Parts: sequence; structure tokens; C-alpha cells
Amino acid sequence: MNTYKIPKLPFSIDLETKAILRQLSASHRQLAELKGIVQSIPNEAILINTLALQEAKDSSAVENIVTTHDDLFKTELNVRDYIVSAATKEVMNYRQAILEGFRLVRKDKLLTNNIIKQIQSTLVGNKEGFRTLPGTELKNQAGETVYIPPQDGNDVARYMSELEAFINTPELCDWDPLIKLAVIHHQFESIHPFYDGNGRTGRIISILLLVTNDLLNLPILYLSRYITHNKGEYYRLLQAIRDREDNATDWQNWVMFLLKGIEDTSRNTITMVNAIRKLMQDFKFTLRPLLRKQYKHDLLNHLFSQPYTKIEFMEKAMQIQRKTAAKYLDLIVDEGLLEKLKIGRSNYYINQKLVDVLMNPEK
Repeated sequence: MNTYKIPKLPFSIDLETKAILRQLSASHRQLAELKGIVQSIPNEAILINTLALQEAKDSSAVENIVTTHDDLFKTELNVRDYIVSAATKEVMNYRQAILEGFRLVRKDKLLTNNIIKQIQSTLVGNKEGFRTLPGTELKNQAGETVYIPPQDGNDVARYMSELEAFINTPELCDWDPLIKLAVIHHQFESIHPFYDGNGRTGRIISILLLVTNDLLNLPILYLSRYITHNKGEYYRLLQAIRDREDNATDWQNWVMFLLKGIEDTSRNTITMVNAIRKLMQDFKFTLRPLLRKQYKHDLLNHLFSQPYTKIEFMEKAMQIQRKTAAKYLDLIVDEGLLEKLKIGRSNYYINQKLVDVLMNPEK
């Protein structure tokens, strides 16, 4: 096993080949279309809440943390007597980490080490910060050590300080932001600065880089589904660079992989956002004549920002009495827009059509 020397950024390898530039054009085109389409859904909570939960589930699946949509939604509803699994808790923490990271970067468009530490702390539930003790090794599924990241705490801190400067100082490098994103992702995963949660933190960093570079206004492009579907290739390309240092072809292959992922994921997200928008219109056309003067846009926002709901949530969202909230929900169920589910002594209401869109974004 070779000892990989983490390069100082920026390095001199050519990452603007003809193939990469062509792929950059395609990736940027899809990103720009997605950014524009998002404007068609004025309530940002709808996309952030629903799509962030998708990313949380898919990113955790990369780490073999497996849960179901049903588990996640029941957890959000605080279903009585429902025992939340450790996997579901980790996924919900991931979603919270995305939202916390977005809150911290959206104003100043800076992604500092303090913010990265806060993201990881939200993920894993402790404040240990960067590694200071030796002993961390990365192993494959067979239990074989494939990579040993920096062991000295001072080296970890130095590498992360250099990475922080590279992320937040555009003058250091004129690479396209998407090329930088690919390099930053590899650099972060190779530094492996935390005892736990490095993969998930690294994927959140990639999401936030799209926001800090004004490529998207909301953190809704989630690469984890793409990575999960191409998991073997993802880890192979990560490791190839470490095994053959300074090999231009390995770096170019890695950049191309992530650029294609951005194009593919953007296209799928566009399909999903359009499907959500159409579904909202269908609901609106049915709800308006059904509720007449009682119809409020807050109702539509609520039904789409939370695919599973209950009477108490409706009361709070629309500022109405419990009896009225129950009446509205039952009317909507009768129209076939929601499904009613009784668990114990409580009723829950499911926007199954929205759940279907979230579960099958490519359709």
C-alpha cells in the first residue's frame, strides 16, 4: 500500500481537457435549468424539507445506514409508541445538518472550518472536532486497509486550514467551480479530518459549495443517489488517485465522474421539481372549489412541505381550531388527495402522491 501525500492546492495537473470542458458545459446547463425551475415553487420550505430528506436517506445508504421513507415520516410525526431506530435517527440528523449548514452559508457565501465542524457535530452528536489522535485507517469490505489518512493532529489541522483557504479564496485558482468541487471533495475525503461522519460531511460540503458559488439558491442537488448507484466506481476512483499520485488521468477520471453525476442528478431533480409543481397545481384546482372561501395557500404549502401530517400539525400551520382541521383533512381524504391511516388512537394523513414522486424521481 502506497503512502499518499496529499497535494497542496491548487496543483498543476491539467483538469481542463476537451472532454472535461464538454462535460462542464452539459453540467452547467442542467444546473442553470434547475436553478430557474426552482423559482416556480415560491415556498422554499417545500423543496428544502422534502428533498433534503431524500438526500439524507440516500447519503446514509452510502454508509450502509439503511432506513425507509415510512420510518422517516413517522419520526417526523412523533407517532406515539413508535420506536425510532438508530439508523433513522442518523438520517434525521443528516437532514438537520444540511439545513443547519445552509442556514450558516447562505448569507455570506463562506464555508469555513467552523461551519464544517458544526455540520459534523450535528451529524454525529458530539463536539470532538478534528482528529488529534493516531489510529484512523480506511478499510474495504474485506477488512483490508486501503488508505491511511494523516495521523498527526497538527497535520490534519494544517491540511484543513489550507483547504478552507482554497474553498473561500477564488483568487487562489481560476478552475471552474465544479472542477474545484470535485477536487475539494477528494481532498476532504483524503484528509479524513473527523473520527466519524467524514463521508456524509463531505457530501454536505459538496451541496453547500453549489450555494456558495451561486450555482443554486437552495441546497437541493443531492449527489448521494448517484453515488449509491455507482458506489463501486466512486470508491475505485477515489482510491486510484491515492494509489498512483500525480497521475493526470486518474484526476481527470475523478472530475468527469462527479461532473456526470451533477448533470445526471440535476436532470433527475428537474423532473422531480416539475412533478411536484404539477401535483401542487392538481391539488390546488381540487381544493379551491372544495373549500371555497376557506381555502388558504398555507394549506397547500403544508401538505407539500410535510408528506405525512396529522390534525395537530394542520392546526398549527393554518392557525385554526382542531375541529376545523379535522374536517378539512377528512374532506381532502374523501377527494382522494390524501390517505388516512389510523395508528393506535391517532389518525395520520399521507400525501401518497407526493411520496411516490419522492421515491421515484426518475419517472
